Amino acid sequence: MANPTALCETSLGNFKVELFVDKMPITANNFIKLAKSGFYDGLHFHRVIEGFMLQFGCPHSRDPESRRAGTGDGPDGTIKDEHPADAKLSNEVGTLSMANTGAPNSGSCQFFVNTVHNAYLDWFSPGPSKHPVFGKVIEGMDTVHKIERTPTRPDDRPVTPVKMIKITVEGA
Repeated sequence: MANPTALCETSLGNFKVELFVDKMPITANNFIKLAKSGFYDGLHFHRVIEGFMLQFGCPHSRDPESRRAGTGDGPDGTIKDEHPADAKLSNEVGTLSMANTGAPNSGSCQFFVNTVHNAYLDWFSPGPSKHPVFGKVIEGMDTVHKIERTPTRPDDRPVTPVKMIKITVEGA
């Protein structure tokens, strides 16, 4: 059975992701539940760093000027870290990875799209950063790069807000 996909409609264009429920069921299904509930619709990308990643999913980013953007959890709180020995998925270009505070089991609703290969963020690499990959962009990397190149402020927030209009999950 094929993995579900999600169409991400943004103010700068669309991209589509495959969600790895077969390898990362906790993290991917958390995203699916939030997306299907409409949680992500109307939020803004609150952290964009060219040559690194785009971060999204904080409930406080509904207001693109909120100084709390990047600090919020989803309605169900945090989820258990997912580090399966048989699914060592690296933070390669175009992958979706769970954002967290660095503390164990601190992921929730925020995720990032890698725009370069960030192997040092892999949960199985040495070091403190542990970010499990749970999906990958399969269409629309041009939109991801357009968001990546949007001008940002010193705090990495886009000067012109980039809005997630709607996420539509298919096949789940």
